[in-house]
Amino acid sequence: MAQGRITYAKKNIAFGYMGTLLTALLGFAARKMFILRLDGALLGVNDLYTGILSVLSLAELGIGTALNFSLYKPIAEGDREKIKSCMALYKKSYRVIAFVVGTIGVLLIPFLKYIIKDPGKIGARDLTLYYCIFLFNSVTSYLVAYKYSLVNAEQRGYIQTNITTVTKLISVSAQIAVLFATSNFYAYLLTDAVIQLVQKIFVSWYLNRIYPFLLEEAVPLAKEETSVIVEKTKALMWLKIGDIARLQTDSIIISAFISITITGVVGNFNMVISTVANFVNVIFNSVLSSFGNAIATESRKRQELLFRVYRFFAEWLYGLLTVGFFVLLTPLIILLYGEKMALPQTVIVWIVAEFYFKGDRIVLSNFKTAAGVFEQDKFLALVQGAVNLVISIVLAKRIGLAGVYIGTVVSGLLANLIRPPIIY
Repeated sequence: MAQGRITYAKKNIAFGYMGTLLTALLGFAARKMFILRLDGALLGVNDLYTGILSVLSLAELGIGTALNFSLYKPIAEGDREKIKSCMALYKKSYRVIAFVVGTIGVLLIPFLKYIIKDPGKIGARDLTLYYCIFLFNSVTSYLVAYKYSLVNAEQRGYIQTNITTVTKLISVSAQIAVLFATSNFYAYLLTDAVIQLVQKIFVSWYLNRIYPFLLEEAVPLAKEETSVIVEKTKALMWLKIGDIARLQTDSIIISAFISITITGVVGNFNMVISTVANFVNVIFNSVLSSFGNAIATESRKRQELLFRVYRFFAEWLYGLLTVGFFVLLTPLIILLYGEKMALPQTVIVWIVAEFYFKGDRIVLSNFKTAAGVFEQDKFLALVQGAVNLVISIVLAKRIGLAGVYIGTVVSGLLANLIRPPIIY
């Protein structure tokens, strides 16, 4: 069993790295073309709407994480009937989530004008239509997202990685060509929407072929089993609300209190950092399902050893990367996008500080998720979210952009201090 976990982890890491590298290179090329061919305010709108849809993912409330955890044991035991029952519940839940996200998304349309400061020449009608395209992509993704849960719980995350990578390569290449030919933001967005829709249809068909038994009628989970999932979802709900309030609201605060154009400038820095973080997190995320399997089958002593090695490696890696970002991030942005896209070093200090502390939190959160430990700190993220919103908004008004990131760093440190005792 241990050898199987190592084999799956290696495949997940290898394909994860390949996919991350290819999509990152194309992503930078697409953003460069975007900056050359379209207005700076549109870049900000693109990043802002991505942030808003991340906030709307609040409707998921951690159901996916709770259900993924519930799959580890039946997979380890080969209990196909239990797997079918879990997946049937997952499917039903995500259809409800898609409806809720769509409804809330539509209700937000009248308020867009209040969170977009200085949109320049972009009219209200265009801002609404752009948003509707983003909303369509988000809602339709929930209709197939549940099917990946079984793939990932079986430690075969490379299947999702490969599908996502191929789709991204096609989509971004097409978007670059469209920008070069038309310099039209509508064409840019619709190109991605059509390709993503085709991908979702393919995923549904392909995973039905891999797991044909999922098309069979499933027996509903027993009430006590559903109750366990509901309890874990309730705990995760608070984590989800807090995490979104802390991590997904920066672009909205920047757009509302500073300017939509600055949102786009910050997005350039975030893209570099998230690309490196994604590359690093391939390692940490690829072993998540293996940890879940180990927790279901190994001794507590073995689990603790795995966690200590995992965290030690992460601390060193994130520490080295933080130093590199502090020295090289601004020169890289200037090289890629020009002098006008630079930010003050006082802002960079807080951005890279958040990167380092977030790295430690990812390690802690991953192990907690694999173990299904959600209840002990369920209100922590809610407190973090409130602290972040208050500090970020107050300081954004007083000292500008640096204030937004000070709020993010301070609120994040609460988890760095409180979660380790829960794990150990």
